[in-house]
Amino acid sequence: MPKLFDIKFPGECKTLPEGFWSAVDVWIKKPHVVNKRLCGAKETESKDVGAEAVGPLLHPDPKESSDVLSFLTSGVSSAHETEKLWSSTVRTFIPKVNCYGSNVHKEVILKDFDRQRVTFLPFEEDAEGQVSQKKGNVYQIQLLQQDGEEWALELHVLSPDDWFSDGLVYPKLPWLSRDLLPKLVRWASESRSSEFRSTLSLLPVEKYSLTYQQLKDKYKEMVKVWPEVTDPEKFVFEDVAIATYLLVLWAEERAEKSLTARQSFVDLGCGNGLLVHILCNEGHPGKGIDVRKRKIWDMYGPQTLLEEKAITPGECFLFPGTDWLIGNHSDELTPWIPVIAARSSYSCRYFVLPCCFFDFYGKYQRRQCKKSQYKEYIDFITEVSQASGFNTEEDCLRIPSTKRVCLVGKSRTYQLSDEAQAEHRRARYVQSRQTPSGVTAQGSEVKNDGDSCHDNTDTDRTSGNDWGAGFQPRDRVETVRNCAALPRDFVDGVVLRVANVLLRMTKDEDGGSPSAWNQGGSLSVREVAELLEQETLQLLKKECGGLQTLLKNNHQVFRVEGGRVYIRDWRVMSERKTSRTNVKRKPVALGALKTRPCWFHAHHPHGCPLQAEQCAFAHGPDDLRPSTRPLKKIKSDDAL
Repeated sequence: MPKLFDIKFPGECKTLPEGFWSAVDVWIKKPHVVNKRLCGAKETESKDVGAEAVGPLLHPDPKESSDVLSFLTSGVSSAHETEKLWSSTVRTFIPKVNCYGSNVHKEVILKDFDRQRVTFLPFEEDAEGQVSQKKGNVYQIQLLQQDGEEWALELHVLSPDDWFSDGLVYPKLPWLSRDLLPKLVRWASESRSSEFRSTLSLLPVEKYSLTYQQLKDKYKEMVKVWPEVTDPEKFVFEDVAIATYLLVLWAEERAEKSLTARQSFVDLGCGNGLLVHILCNEGHPGKGIDVRKRKIWDMYGPQTLLEEKAITPGECFLFPGTDWLIGNHSDELTPWIPVIAARSSYSCRYFVLPCCFFDFYGKYQRRQCKKSQYKEYIDFITEVSQASGFNTEEDCLRIPSTKRVCLVGKSRTYQLSDEAQAEHRRARYVQSRQTPSGVTAQGSEVKNDGDSCHDNTDTDRTSGNDWGAGFQPRDRVETVRNCAALPRDFVDGVVLRVANVLLRMTKDEDGGSPSAWNQGGSLSVREVAELLEQETLQLLKKECGGLQTLLKNNHQVFRVEGGRVYIRDWRVMSERKTSRTNVKRKPVALGALKTRPCWFHAHHPHGCPLQAEQCAFAHGPDDLRPSTRPLKKIKSDDAL
């Protein structure tokens, strides 16, 4: 059996051999994590087979399958071993873009647990069910322990000279050794399971892939006309992916329940409204509600219904005629959405994609340090969903975001006749999350276990009008809290005070200022804070990031690295720019140069370290010119 490539495991791997099979399962079940041209794979026909049954799996002619059998049984020392069973499964590849027409590409995968190896036998199946074997692309991955100590992975190929690559389902042979094997080694060494479900575990992946490509082609032009300050590449394609998920989820629901009408929806906290626009365009009646109107809303047209309105949980915001409530990064509304859906009607369902960590009445407070903060919050929203009476399902979306775990409530844990008791439990649960002083409770002892919440009725809060009491919706006008709204004189005063202290930290031996250009010393951010009055610090505390944000915003003067503050030396930045070879970086537009005074020219005892023609900032009033574009921050390493 020809060995094409091998790779050794680093050091002692206590996860082997179990970790090897965990890594193999990733490649089998989720090939798209390595081969980005695939959307995924579907497994079918799992069973155990013996050597005599392997050949007919691909071809009924024994002559055609003899080479494959020899390949499979190579290294077998006795006839008894050939009688052992392989674990067999068939996987069907799902490419992102289907270039094959009606042909389907599959692989028979044989796991030999005794000899720690897995074999991949590819074949194609046409619309008539005719099967053609890809004998040249048969390969095998084997785990070996060398000298009783070192572990290694070996790649074996049945016929390297006959290997065929189409750049999609069939990769090139060097790719298997260069990309796949190192990934398998890493996965096998780590051998850790994810905290969350597999991606798209609730949907048929092939339907998702087809729908996503259709929607991506249909709405990709939105990137070119995006009027918001947010990144269009991220937001457009992320909303296309979320819309794809919902459309496939709803199509599956219609098929399961024999529904003909398309589901209605309301998107609470709809933001830019693109998700609403796509769902409406695809035939689902619905609308979006958000506290602030966005510029892009006017571009959608009258068929996309968007309302500018603050949402406060209570009787005024129930949706009895709506099939689905959506919470896509809905922030402070996130824990309320399962509650609102449950109270709207017995048939109302919900989809929520949590992002920022909010409780019912404020920021979510952590309770368990053994979990990641994200996992703990997902578990909290799951708890809310269950307390609201939903059978709760979790899935992982395929979107360009680190926060991509969604929760779906499609059915209830109770019968319609028990709605009154369920409402009582919901009220008690929401009440348990708020203390009398209005501070969010750290935990909840309320469980969704029948009638366990029906005692102590003196504290019941079942009136619908006070459900949202204490909830604070965000302001209609977005508050800027990045120190940019602070008075200019205040900021200049802080900058000058901190800079002077840094400059006084370097002295000549005779006690005077240094003869060379004074670069100053350094202080920690905490030490800088000790230089300022309490009144100044209190004002900075109200801004996101506080003192450190103010220092970083004034990047012309300061360099903040590793929690320490330095005077910026623009000569070093100029040298870095000169030595850079990254041709992809865009040059600074002329309209951004000389539009602000040079702080060093005005305040540094030695002036600016650069000549006026080299400096991006103005050396005096005569050098200053008006900006020809809206003011934007100039990156420190791009300013020269």
